[in-house]
Amino acid sequence: MREIVIFSGSAHQELAEEICGHLDVPLSPTRVTRFANDCLEVQLQANCRERDVFLIQPLVPPVQENLVELLLMLDAARGASAARTTVVMPHFAYARSDKKDAPRISIGGRLVADLLVTAGADRVLTMTLHAPQVHGFFSVPVDHLHALSELAEHFRGRDLSDTVVVSPDLGNAKAASAFARRLGVPVAAGAKQRFADDKVAISSIIGDVEGRDVIVLDDEIARGSTIIELLDRLREQNVKSIRVACTHGLFAAGALDRIGGQADVLEIVCTNTVPIPAEKRSPKLEVLSVASALAEAMSRIHNGESVSSLFHD
Repeated sequence: MREIVIFSGSAHQELAEEICGHLDVPLSPTRVTRFANDCLEVQLQANCRERDVFLIQPLVPPVQENLVELLLMLDAARGASAARTTVVMPHFAYARSDKKDAPRISIGGRLVADLLVTAGADRVLTMTLHAPQVHGFFSVPVDHLHALSELAEHFRGRDLSDTVVVSPDLGNAKAASAFARRLGVPVAAGAKQRFADDKVAISSIIGDVEGRDVIVLDDEIARGSTIIELLDRLREQNVKSIRVACTHGLFAAGALDRIGGQADVLEIVCTNTVPIPAEKRSPKLEVLSVASALAEAMSRIHNGESVSSLFHD
């Protein structure tokens, strides 16, 4: 791993340090300064010439600040004659902007993908994109990981004899089915319609959940509107217990308190693709690390080995 150099932006230094610990590679320093006119300047403070450079930066709030910082890091690596620059982006916030579903709106996911490539990204490593088609927005290779292994391992120690995995909508049903196979349990899904970012309706649950233990699986939880709506439908089916799991725990606008405040929600599980400060955590929250999976994928990218073979069911 001598020719690998790893830098981190400001978004999630803790995850970057954990990844470097798994790889036994030092995290090289990055200097970010702000001019009087509010413009950012980034300096990569280690030699990049003819090196395999990895830039770790999830797009998390403040998303626009972190995006511009990442673009500047990419430009700096290219200007420093890096042999190859890989963006390690555990969470791609603009993946939600994946289609034109109203007149005269931008497809932000495609635009940001183009910006990253134009700035100098030769490859992208990401995890659990909100919409699989976003993978195709990039004109460079993308390694798209998932956290189903880590989430399934967390639940395997429990009694799952009367458990069903529930996807909040049909769009996430494929991932929920793969997760359910790992646990050896059946799967169900909600029939969801979204009217706005914070307004959804779930008319029914497709599948048998009545009187059973439920694990709700979603790709990300932002405001929590979908989960709260789903909980109402599950209560109508007299489920015994509810646990909530997701990859990206954004928990915006007090979502963690709203979900954790539901008496029948026993546990909320997410991964550390997104930083969650200790003061914002709930007693019901369990955060799993994906640093090992990201580190293994980075090692395989560096060594020219298969990444997809890591994630067979």
